[in-house]
Amino acid sequence: MNIAEYLSQSAQRYPEKTALIFAEQRWSYRQLYEKSRILAARLRELGVRRGDRVAIYMPNSPEFVLSYYAVEGLGAVAVTLSALLKRREIAEEITDCGARLLITTRELVEHVPDATELPHLQHIITAGGAEGQHIPLESLLDGAERVEWISLSPDDEAAILYTSGTTGYPKGAVLTHGNVTSNVAATVRYTGMTSDDRLMCFLPLFHCFGQNFIMNACFAAGATLVLHPKFEFDEILHAVHHHEVTMFFAVPTIYKRLYDANVPREMLQSIRYYFTAAAKMPKELALDWKSRYGMPIYEGYGLTECSPFACYNHATQWVAGSVGTPIEGVDMKVVDLQTGESLGPHQLGEMCIKGPNVMKGYWNAPEATARVIDGEGWLHTGDVGYMDERGYFFIVDRVKDMINPGGFTVSPSEIEDILCLHPHIADACVVGVPHEDLGEAIMAYVVPRGAVTEQEVLDFCRREMAKHKVPHFVKFVPSIPVSPTGKKLRRLLKPGAPDRD
Repeated sequence: MNIAEYLSQSAQRYPEKTALIFAEQRWSYRQLYEKSRILAARLRELGVRRGDRVAIYMPNSPEFVLSYYAVEGLGAVAVTLSALLKRREIAEEITDCGARLLITTRELVEHVPDATELPHLQHIITAGGAEGQHIPLESLLDGAERVEWISLSPDDEAAILYTSGTTGYPKGAVLTHGNVTSNVAATVRYTGMTSDDRLMCFLPLFHCFGQNFIMNACFAAGATLVLHPKFEFDEILHAVHHHEVTMFFAVPTIYKRLYDANVPREMLQSIRYYFTAAAKMPKELALDWKSRYGMPIYEGYGLTECSPFACYNHATQWVAGSVGTPIEGVDMKVVDLQTGESLGPHQLGEMCIKGPNVMKGYWNAPEATARVIDGEGWLHTGDVGYMDERGYFFIVDRVKDMINPGGFTVSPSEIEDILCLHPHIADACVVGVPHEDLGEAIMAYVVPRGAVTEQEVLDFCRREMAKHKVPHFVKFVPSIPVSPTGKKLRRLLKPGAPDRD
């Protein structure tokens, strides 16, 4: 077993088929496989061995793909760092994982600390040219020697992905080859992905959604990956039409932008399948999209700690507002937030997951691991939700995001969904703020669309929601801070948070 076999097996089945499209570049499966084997041989010459951690600090690009599979094929561990990180954050994560080698780009290397700050790091490889002692990646892509992929066990570590930090200091989730292969197999099966499909990918490959659910699944199926560095509205629409993309993956905020722009149906006519995850999909948007474009946006649920796929809103029994039912081989339950006891239908509690997709643990953090994986192997997700009588799960909020004004328990996401129904509100983020009498008060940050006043917002809320859910304060802002995968970064809006650009 080795997840790099996705590439080798598809290269055997479809050697000349286009595996990857990036700008004007087209890579066949044979080319990707051979170049990654050459790179693996050169990494081995630099001292990379089975179990070593290799950091990949790159945006979406063919070089990311080559580096990832070269590392995996050697039996080393790919530590995919967010391309948005800066010097201090890079130092913390490379030091934490003990990476021996870093692969980055000429543009990003300026954020990499000096060697004196990274004692474990022995080599830095840069794509797009190199200066000083750095090694140009291009020089490692030619050579006669090629590596045969190492056979590994399901328990061998495949990747370390640092969680987004939406709830605090990032921790490295360790995923095994067994975690990834079981999850990728489920992804291909549930989405109906085939070698005839062309997948749009602008979500970051350094994140679990892009890495496993899109890239690894794509190559496992022998499909074509249409890769972009990021979401650029006009470029993505052009690419969808030009490359006849059949599968489209995005977070809810992207779908909202497309819907609000009233993109013509004919621009998306090649797409047979839409999918969303990583953040809660507003029910109204899901229904509006289906009404306008004639097909649903299928929704999944998971998190980095479970590789990430755990729950799916099935094609044959799609339920608006739900993340569906657990995928095959995975169990889910809802437990009481205080007692940990299992709850019945429509009872609000913390969602828990158990199965072959659950991570090995957090890297070098046994106490943090013990806080989220209990003695019976259940992963406590930190997400609040409920299950209905049919076994469909519904996400409400994060445990740490729940607000408690005057003894009530309030979901900020519920308030946000209602706020966004107002015709002059483009987006909203709700957080709890300290209050002398209530303990916590409700603060609504609102992105206006046109002219709207604070009083109009409050009057709307009083008409549409229970009294204890009405925000106590409203503040207008130009935008809501989000993570690379579209999750609202509430912590940046809480009192005492650092100023943001």
